[in-house]
Amino acid sequence: MTDYLPEDLRRELSAAQRRAEARKSRIRVEAEGSSYRVMRLGKTGFSVDIEDAPNLRGLVDLYDGARHLSQCLIIAAEADGDLMHYEFKRNTASGDGAPLDYERDEDAPIALLPR
Repeated sequence: MTDYLPEDLRRELSAAQRRAEARKSRIRVEAEGSSYRVMRLGKTGFSVDIEDAPNLRGLVDLYDGARHLSQCLIIAAEADGDLMHYEFKRNTASGDGAPLDYERDEDAPIALLPR
């Protein structure tokens, strides 16, 4: 058995793998009103399909479906095959509520009950 595959078959296989990864990924990045699907997400950055993503730079938002994960300041790092990798300069996780200006006591009342 040979390990040789024709170049066009190799390209088709890699394109099919990219499409399958894109369908599985729910994480997306939004920048300047456009949305791009994230193929890989790590502690230091994320990767997007090089065909879809322009040269992103600056402030972007990361989403998991409709849930806002974080707001990030990014730079384009390098092209890695068919993926473009972006690195975080700042990655700020978004919270569910407004930030507090003071420390809340653990045994503080949650609500007032009417008499």
